[in-house]
Amino acid sequence: MTKAIHIIGGGMAGSEAAWQAITMGVPVVIHEMRPTVGTFAHQTGNLAEMVCSNSFRSDDDEQNAVGLLHWEMRAAGGLIMEMADRHRLPAGGALAVDRDPFAQSVTDRLRAHPLVTVVEGEVNALPSEGPAIIATGPLTSGALADAIAQEAGQDSLAFFDAIAPIVHADSIDMSKAWMQSRYDKGETEEERTAYLNCPMDRDTYEAFIDALLAADKTEFREGETAKYFDGCLPIEVMAERGRETLRFGPMKPIGLTNAHQPDQKPYAVVQLRCDNKLGTLFNIVGFQTKMKYGAQTEVFRMIPGLENASFARLGGIHRNTFINSPTLLDHEMRLRSQPHIRFAGQITGVEGYVESAAMGLLAGRLAAAEVLGQTLPPVPQETAMGALIHHITGGAEAKTFQPMNVNFGLFPPIDLKGGRKNRKARYKGYTDRAKAAWQGWLNQGEDHPATI
Repeated sequence: MTKAIHIIGGGMAGSEAAWQAITMGVPVVIHEMRPTVGTFAHQTGNLAEMVCSNSFRSDDDEQNAVGLLHWEMRAAGGLIMEMADRHRLPAGGALAVDRDPFAQSVTDRLRAHPLVTVVEGEVNALPSEGPAIIATGPLTSGALADAIAQEAGQDSLAFFDAIAPIVHADSIDMSKAWMQSRYDKGETEEERTAYLNCPMDRDTYEAFIDALLAADKTEFREGETAKYFDGCLPIEVMAERGRETLRFGPMKPIGLTNAHQPDQKPYAVVQLRCDNKLGTLFNIVGFQTKMKYGAQTEVFRMIPGLENASFARLGGIHRNTFINSPTLLDHEMRLRSQPHIRFAGQITGVEGYVESAAMGLLAGRLAAAEVLGQTLPPVPQETAMGALIHHITGGAEAKTFQPMNVNFGLFPPIDLKGGRKNRKARYKGYTDRAKAAWQGWLNQGEDHPATI
């Protein structure tokens, strides 16, 4: 019988790794500690649960590196993208997902497959034999994190991640708020009205910033330091960097016209995005926070339209652990000191649902190929997948390594003249080149002969 791959962690990366392996005919055992052992952020025991935003970000595969990554995962038959598309919600040009049905669908598909075994319970040590994939994500349990740090011969790196609050739709005052995507972006009316907007004049904004800065915040335990990932900063941290920072960040008013007062330009706008298909829940976009619960309700109810807001979930902050992948992993995501173990997902130092699932996709394929006695060709760095795996396994500077979203800055340059004026053509050049290279890699992998 073909040897099973043991996958520790049933999040985005672990679920996608499992799917890719079983698609290649290799059995997997998924070890998931939930619901036996819970976490600060998770609410269920489902696989691939979304704990922060419900957005997979831009779905533009011609002008955006994240959208390109979506395309590559779809081309590879990815389970995460299949279920995201099935449970898609209107979100302008973004891919937002109805989080609970999405996770349930991933769970049902994997649990029903004859090559999948799901074992509930915490794994607190590195596997002594393989093949194995560690995809425990940002909330790796303390015991396993300690085991990883001990094996690595250094402390695991860590930063702090924050979660945005979710509001019950029927508690929002629609006489003040209105529905509109920025610049009316979207092909359908539903897409063009995918965001709920709450406007602020200058005085309201200044009072909001004052309250934000003065609010009670979560304190860190002794020995912990707040090393935030820049792409997921708490709003208080942004406000501390300057009073206008939020107005040029998640609260920027550009591309929006107040439907109730079209002749008055808002000074700032708070956007909310639908969080479920029923339209009963909205999350506050970009409003990750470390404020204490009581302070959150007071400060967020200062937002016009949210004066009587009822919160389905308040924001929070948690430790987010990742390894120094450039020093610890080889080019196939194997732990150099114990090559029967691969790492995948956010623990490798990629940031975001899509990036995590993408690294799970590659780890699953690479591990399955190894089990089958095959050798897959290197992933082309011109692809979004290749740019990410290259970054975490050697392209990044180890001394300053921190979590990274996929972006065109990770790709080999493309030779197009025109500078910023020709940016649209340049991005199209990146994505065209990547698609051809990725399809070629997939075709090579399918046809590659076994080495034994």
